[in-house]
Amino acid sequence: MTTVAVRVHPKAAAVRRAWDGKTLSLWVLEPPERGAANAAVVTAVAEWLQVPRREVRVRSGRSGRTKLIEVVAEITLPAPDASFT
Repeated sequence: MTTVAVRVHPKAAAVRRAWDGKTLSLWVLEPPERGAANAAVVTAVAEWLQVPRREVRVRSGRSGRTKLIEVVAEITLPAPDASFT
């Protein structure tokens, strides 16, 4: 099991992500209402790590912008994005 810190930017103009090796900054289109942004975060993290969505869940921070995301599948986190080196 792996835990990833995610900083969420809801209601963004475009979807994007930036990984510095410690925290994933994630811009999602959905607003932080009725769990829409959290669902978008789970989907985006699952796509980023190439695991099924059911393997990803919000461990803490459901109502905040900083979340801990738990990935049940065995994964290796990617190298930091070139923009952070």
